[in-house]
Amino acid sequence: MNLNSRTLAVLISMAVALVLTAFLAFARYLSTEGIIVAMAVVFICCFLIIHFSYEALVFREIKNVYSSLEKIKRQDYKKVESKSLFTADPLTKIKDDIYQIAERKQQEIDELRQLQAMRREFLADVSHELKTPIFAAQGFIHTLLDGAVDDPAVRDKFLKKAANSLDGLDALVQDLISISQFEKGVVKMQKKNFDVVQLAREVFEQLELKAASRNIRLHLEVQPDEEIMVFADRNRIYQVFVNLIDNAIKYGREDGNIWVWFTEGRKRYTITVKDDGKGIAQEHINRIFERFYRIDKSRSRDSGGSGLGLAISKHIVEAHRSFIAVTSEIGKGTTLRFKLQKAKE
Repeated sequence: MNLNSRTLAVLISMAVALVLTAFLAFARYLSTEGIIVAMAVVFICCFLIIHFSYEALVFREIKNVYSSLEKIKRQDYKKVESKSLFTADPLTKIKDDIYQIAERKQQEIDELRQLQAMRREFLADVSHELKTPIFAAQGFIHTLLDGAVDDPAVRDKFLKKAANSLDGLDALVQDLISISQFEKGVVKMQKKNFDVVQLAREVFEQLELKAASRNIRLHLEVQPDEEIMVFADRNRIYQVFVNLIDNAIKYGREDGNIWVWFTEGRKRYTITVKDDGKGIAQEHINRIFERFYRIDKSRSRDSGGSGLGLAISKHIVEAHRSFIAVTSEIGKGTTLRFKLQKAKE
């Protein structure tokens, strides 16, 4: 039988009225002891009526609400409890559960808002990064079409600048494609044994002119003929070295130093890239691997890069089942470390 609050109130009123009427009808025939016994009987009857009415309606509805809460918890958080935790104080338990669910939902809302803000920031950054080389190439080409093409010297100069802008655009698009592929997990590492010391020397040769332009000295802390064999994707690790060292050159101080060394572990080598540059503030360390994130917002693309190098490096290292650890202190430089598996025999 389904009882609502109005039906229950009517039944309780009728029951109490019947008990009181019976008591008053027989009160004149009762002695003092009889009246006391009758009052006790009336009290017990009223207690049982009210208690069972609460059990029949209020607590039953509370149990239904609690059952619904349990279903919500199981659906949202995959928590299947072996038995109900319904206690003698269900209202407090339900209140606590509602507060917990509300808190978790608020956390989810905050995370969604943060993701939405990051998405807007990402779209704005992509638009800006794509617009810069496109507008540059467009300007050079329109200048040529307006008559400058007749001057061989101006023509060659502007065509070269337009080509450089389009090359930069192509590199940016390729980086975006690489990140997208890494995030989807479709990039397969072509792992093989190779000498990581030789790879580091090749990177130093590629970047030595750029380092020399800022009077930065590159130090490879190994013995002259030392070989360190690792099992990894050589081309991808080469890309990681270039990104880390190039980043250290861009943000390092002039007349500074960059060191690279290797530490042997039981199954892996730890690769360390350290500089004595300006360092990174703590509030930036957790964000330097985000796409398009720049510590110095005033830097242009040419001086500060697109902000994709560290993001790509992070994905490559994670694909090798490792991670890039960062320690830094303002005015004392930055150290980055990651691990690679030893060569297979």
